[in-house]
Amino acid sequence: MTAVPSPHAVLVVDDEASSVDLLRITLCEDHTVYTATDGVSALELLERHPEIAVAIIDQRMPGMTGTELIQRTVEPYPNLIRIILTGYTDMDALVQAVNAARVFRYLTKPWSVDELLATVRQGLDVHRLTIENLRLQDELRAANARLRLENTHLRRDARGRYQFEEIIGASAVLQHLLAQLERVVPSDATVLILGETGTGKELVARALHYNGPRAERPYVTENCGAFAPELLTSELFGHRRGAFTGALEDRQGLFEVANGGTLFLDEIGDCPPELQTRLLRVLDQGEIRRVGDNRPIPVDVRIIAATHHDLEADVAAGRFRRDLYYRLSVVTLRAPALRERREDIAVLAQHFIAELATQRSKPVLGFSTEALALLCAYDWPGNVRELRNEIERAFTFVEVHELITPDLLSNRFAGLQPVEQLPNGSLRAAVERLEREMIGAALQRNAGNHTHTATELGLSRRGLLDKLLRFGLR
Repeated sequence: MTAVPSPHAVLVVDDEASSVDLLRITLCEDHTVYTATDGVSALELLERHPEIAVAIIDQRMPGMTGTELIQRTVEPYPNLIRIILTGYTDMDALVQAVNAARVFRYLTKPWSVDELLATVRQGLDVHRLTIENLRLQDELRAANARLRLENTHLRRDARGRYQFEEIIGASAVLQHLLAQLERVVPSDATVLILGETGTGKELVARALHYNGPRAERPYVTENCGAFAPELLTSELFGHRRGAFTGALEDRQGLFEVANGGTLFLDEIGDCPPELQTRLLRVLDQGEIRRVGDNRPIPVDVRIIAATHHDLEADVAAGRFRRDLYYRLSVVTLRAPALRERREDIAVLAQHFIAELATQRSKPVLGFSTEALALLCAYDWPGNVRELRNEIERAFTFVEVHELITPDLLSNRFAGLQPVEQLPNGSLRAAVERLEREMIGAALQRNAGNHTHTATELGLSRRGLLDKLLRFGLR
């Protein structure tokens, strides 16, 4: 069977016609071969035939020597594989050309067929690898350019998405939080966000980052309760190769990844004692040490931490370092529970239903009065996250262009009595009536004790006093 010629061609350049013919006959079975008897003709062939990958060039030629021809091909044809052929002992020129990386191999006359064929095959392999590497480099550059563009768009999207307007509600407690955020955003101070699970603590953290001076730098998050202590330490601080079983290579930690930006440490109250010591060192000294490495690495990271724990109680019980608590709580913000801002429930519910309708291209009319009253009457122990999940569940069952009615809500609302006789067009009045009635009943059960009443209702004592004053119950 006749071999299929290589798609890459070979150029033979020799001033002796017999030598050219012999080389052509030897190579033509496996390769496309072009021939020239002088340097000028060789350059013309190279210009006309970009598929030429290998050039076999005789050193001693009149007019233009082999090394001179090679020199003239370096710039216009950088990937050309050059093999020089000589029957003389002109080694100085050859050594100079080889050392300058312009010659792949040299063959002496008379050459052997096996050596010639093997050298050409090797040269073609090198050429293919070179071209493939160049292609991969081009693809990598294009991919990096796309990633840079996508990253720019993602950052713009994140800045738009985490504006303060995304923290939805008009209640007094929420407006107080937003006013604090406005003052804290320009600062580089460490922030501790307190609040129950599902109150939107990470949304507050993202708003701080994406509206602040570090918005163009990385925002990195880690849940301190999601890993075993040794794994969490490696995640945050990185490790050296061989530091522990499975540490097969050096690895950056999240502090290094977030350098220049913000590191959000969620559930900081679950942080183990040995890691608390490391975190204190970062806050005090602005440097970290990878696991298994004593070399300090400086980092510039703003830390925002969050927890549902009562950290003051944990400090008193010896579960959390007092000095670390003070360093984390330079600024303390509190994300209010949803039951503390019932007037926001209807607004949030309507926001979630509109968001789902857009995402899933399913238009619905919203909520019936009875369903909305039930939502406002419920205590929402899971807070905004629980409300979002409930709305998504109801949205799944509601028909297109229909209202969400009480029968589409989950079983947790089965025994709950909705607010009766809602004033037409005034949901706020209905919510205030419900709050007034619940506070009045709780005061009666607790014999007027404000502290016990606030605890039962899930309010702070200050929050209860504000509501007593607003509703005229004092």
